[in-house]
Parts: sequence; structure tokens; C-alpha cells
Amino acid sequence: MRSAVTVGSLALATVLLTPAAVQPAGAATTPTPTPSAAPTPSEDALASTVVRTYSYGRQSARQRMDVWWEPNAGRRPGVFVIHGGWWNSGDKKYMTEVTRSFAAMGYTVFNINYRLSQEAAWPAQRTDTLAAIAAARRHADFFSFDPDRYAVVGFSAGGHLATAIGTYKDGLPGLRGVVGISPVISPLTAYSDGDEGADFDQRKLRQASIALAGGCRPTGACARVWSSMEVPWHASSHDAPVLAVHSSDEFVPPYQSELLKEQLNRVGVAMNIRIVPGYFHSAPLYREPGVAEGVREWVAGKLAAPAAPRPTATSRPNSSGHLPSLRKVHTP
Repeated sequence: MRSAVTVGSLALATVLLTPAAVQPAGAATTPTPTPSAAPTPSEDALASTVVRTYSYGRQSARQRMDVWWEPNAGRRPGVFVIHGGWWNSGDKKYMTEVTRSFAAMGYTVFNINYRLSQEAAWPAQRTDTLAAIAAARRHADFFSFDPDRYAVVGFSAGGHLATAIGTYKDGLPGLRGVVGISPVISPLTAYSDGDEGADFDQRKLRQASIALAGGCRPTGACARVWSSMEVPWHASSHDAPVLAVHSSDEFVPPYQSELLKEQLNRVGVAMNIRIVPGYFHSAPLYREPGVAEGVREWVAGKLAAPAAPRPTATSRPNSSGHLPSLRKVHTP
């Protein structure tokens, strides 16, 4: 097992027991190729990859991310992966193979967990995602990460978070592209679709949206939080381009993404929607022939060329104004 890289220079606080680590098989001397537009992952590229779990916040044990990176490899483009699960379940461990595929392309990859809706209502999930990105950018040199060249890939409820990040304020520094696999773009639409006569999954998504909003429906005093959750209403001209993938007959219909496409196009931002025949949702959809390959190719195209950093390309604090120190998490 490869030893952990020294982290003292970055003041990464070590806590408890032994670190969670994964060392892919392969010769340690095999170099990792520079990321390019080629979408085909290479297992040889993982030979020197280090995997560790870090805490990016102190409010919850859910504020953790697995980081896959090549130590001392310069600055490489990054990919943030966000799991789904109705905002109330799911875990980053279910995204391991997706994370591995991007790491095998030579990217630094951050596979994040976030607070679930039963622990904290919206916008805690968006705040956590922003905090994870800010922490990664703050420690970019340690993670061989280019903070001005990264993409976010989210699944289902994670697709909602990915697109909410993509439309946050007037664009995030360094964000080059957002991918949503069956993204819940519009909780208001999900609420309406889950009314009387809806199928089981639509009703479940309606209830999950209510729980995300803190248990309230989109009326009266709760209208403001539902407005904050509604991704299309926050489109602006410096947002990153978006790729959304849906099944034609899934319970999160393609017209949710069409709402966002209309608003992004109005302000001059590109969005592509790919519709795949069938009813598969989220990870099963991603495993359909050609879907993962198409997503990787799209991401590679967005991350291929470096660009001059924006003046605001510094780590952003979370909503409290404080960016917590990154802490390595140790597990048995």
C-alpha cells in the first residue's frame, strides 16, 4: 500500500485511527497520462492514484468527500461527482465506479457526500456542495488540481445540486461544465407531477421535494425556499454549459431540463439535452449503452484546454463566511 503524502504544509488536521485508502492495482512506476479529449479511461492511469477521504466541514459526518488524485502531478482538471437518492438517502460509495472512470482519464476526482434533507433542509445541500468545491480549490496544489478547470456531474437529486451549483450567482470560478443524469431540475414541477393520479415514483418525488423544503408546500411563507430550489429561475449569463440526460419515459421527465434550457439559452448559455429510449433513471440510465461514454466525451471537451483564470478564482466561503480547514478522515 502506498504511504500517504505528507500534508503538514497545508495544515491538514489528522484525526483518529487509520486512513481510508484505496490503491488500485498496477506498477507504481507507471506514469499517469495528461488528461485530454480522449474519453476512454485507462486502468494504467490509476497505478499511482491515491484515494483518501477528507472532511470539508464540521457540522455533520456527511460533510466528507473521497478524493482521487496523482500526487505531485501538477495541476489537472477536476471532476466533482454528486450522488442521488431523493435528497434523503444515497451515499458517495455508490458512485465509486463513476469516480474511478473519471480518475482513469487522468482527472482529479472529488466524490462528495452532503447533508440529507432529514438532517438539514434546503439550502444545506447546496451549501455543502459549494463548501466541498471551495475546500478542493483551496488545497488545489496538494490535490494536483487546476481550480480553474473543473466539471460537476450529478445523478437525480445530485443532478439538482449540480445544476443548482451551475446557476449559483453569476457563475462559479473555474466551473467549465455541468452534467445531470436524470436531474431534478424543477422541484415545483415534481410537486405538480406527483399530485393525485401520479405513479408511485412521482408521488415519492413530490414528498421528497416537500421534505427538502423543510416540510412545507410551495405556498405562503414557504414560497421563498421553493423559489431558491427552482434551478431555471437562477440562470445567468456566466453560468457553465449544461448537459442533461433523461430516459424518454422516466419519472423525472425531459421537460424538466427543457425549462432550464430555455432560460439558459435566453442568457446565451448552451445546454444540451440527450433523451434515451426507455424508462431507466439515474445510475441505471448511465449504464445504458453509449451514455457514460457520451458524458465522458462531453466533459473531456469542456476540460481539454486551459484558460486564463478569472479574477474571482479564489475559494469562496460557505454561507457562514467561514471555510473550514480540510481534515483527513480515518476509518477502520
